[in-house]
Amino acid sequence: MALAALAGLPIAAIVWAALAGAGGTSETIATLAGTVLPTYIANTALLMLLAGGFAAIVGTGCAWLVAATAFPGRRLLGWALVLPLAVPAYIAAYIYADLLDFSGPVQSALRQATGWGPNDYSVPDIRSLTGGALVLGFVLYPYVYLLARTAFATQSASQFRAARSLGAGPAAAFWRIALPAARPAIAGGLALVLMEVLADFGVAEYFAIPTFSTGIFRSWLAMGDKAAALKLAAVMLLFVVALVALEAATRRGRSDSSDGLTGRAGAEPLVALSPLGKALALIACLIPVLFGFVVPALYLGTLAMGDVAQKAAGDLASYAQGSLWLGLAAAGVCLAAALLLAFAQARSGSRVTSSAIRLATLGYALPGALLAVGLLAPVGAFDQSITRFARDAFGWGGGLLLTGTSVVLIYALSVRFLTVAYNTVSGGLARIPPGLDAAARSLGASPSRVLARIYAPLLAPSLAGAAALVFIDTLRELPATLILRPFNLETLATRTYRLASDERLVEAAIPALILLAAGLLPVLLLNRLGKR
Repeated sequence: MALAALAGLPIAAIVWAALAGAGGTSETIATLAGTVLPTYIANTALLMLLAGGFAAIVGTGCAWLVAATAFPGRRLLGWALVLPLAVPAYIAAYIYADLLDFSGPVQSALRQATGWGPNDYSVPDIRSLTGGALVLGFVLYPYVYLLARTAFATQSASQFRAARSLGAGPAAAFWRIALPAARPAIAGGLALVLMEVLADFGVAEYFAIPTFSTGIFRSWLAMGDKAAALKLAAVMLLFVVALVALEAATRRGRSDSSDGLTGRAGAEPLVALSPLGKALALIACLIPVLFGFVVPALYLGTLAMGDVAQKAAGDLASYAQGSLWLGLAAAGVCLAAALLLAFAQARSGSRVTSSAIRLATLGYALPGALLAVGLLAPVGAFDQSITRFARDAFGWGGGLLLTGTSVVLIYALSVRFLTVAYNTVSGGLARIPPGLDAAARSLGASPSRVLARIYAPLLAPSLAGAAALVFIDTLRELPATLILRPFNLETLATRTYRLASDERLVEAAIPALILLAAGLLPVLLLNRLGKR
């Protein structure tokens, strides 16, 4: 219950600020409604619609081609299609903006090859809402792809073949049989995509798209208007609630078939492609990998080998050190909390415990900007109280004890990524037979001895995996770190953001490449779980 209360604190603070805030609440809401709020709502919704639609089409189409057809390179592309998840969206935005700018390599090569002048051609501006949606769609479609591929590979192949035998063509059988059966999985992947788009700050900020994340960031830090930031966070929370409800709804009604043949080695493909169809399938699955991973990775690697990038890497150790200890601290807190929650879930089947765990693991759905603002208000009030008490009781002459320190940042990151650790640890705990615990206790072993001799060795792989996932997610987190970090703390993510925002992408190439490489571990793990 205590962990659930701590995790639910930012949500409670935002709801309280919206319903019973200090004086001027109605005036603040009226001002926002008459100025920026409609723009934030429209841009956020449109960005979610475009990026989500693009990700759903690409992810579902590629998943069907990999699961139901045979074409050259299918096995290689089957796992390569997951690689774009390793690229942080804000890094992809920096890269494509640099590539497609007027002075970038693409337009420069075009002018050199054609002899055109600046007024002889027109290129769509990548720094736009449509450009942001494309960038987000290219790096987030694997969420849909993974779940859809699993759904297609495990659904009933006999139903699809029965439809074909009754005269339905491949397209008709796909739309009437395969797609409806996979719709819950596709909707679940789409919900994850929409959560990431809603939480995005780097792409929207760099492409100058006014969204809730950028609006909260500017209201709190740039203009110092805490009331406006809290009201924006409250409206943003409505989006989060809708997406959480969508994700929960997709869990109901799923069923896997025992006669799914597409995932078995050597099984005949459900759809036989012509030579032209095989070539088109190869191109269709290759394009997302190229634009989502290969181009960003190669471009960063090229920039990182230059003299400017090498010279800028001289102070990289300090930023890596900041990221390292922050990731280790968040991973340690998340592991301890995840163990407590997993054991509580295993030992108690009460609805109260289940509800508390659900609340405690809700943080992953909360955007970083919303989480940071939701924490700053109650933590600031608590900090002022204990600082006042320390001054009156002990003559404390310093400033605030918590605000502006790493403690609050680690708290926020732990709330954000506790879900990742809990899901991994609870999955490992579920594979341990309950009889082992009962047998050890019946022989007189104390709970601590049972934990040390039985659970710790068996849970070691799950604990290591959970720690690695939390560590890497912490490494890549941007908005919460920007808002809550101490002034003397710089991480690889914040360093990359600041350099790229100043149009110094070459100097940001090496830290960005490190973040991209770090993201490969959870991507490969997700791909392995998706195949299972």
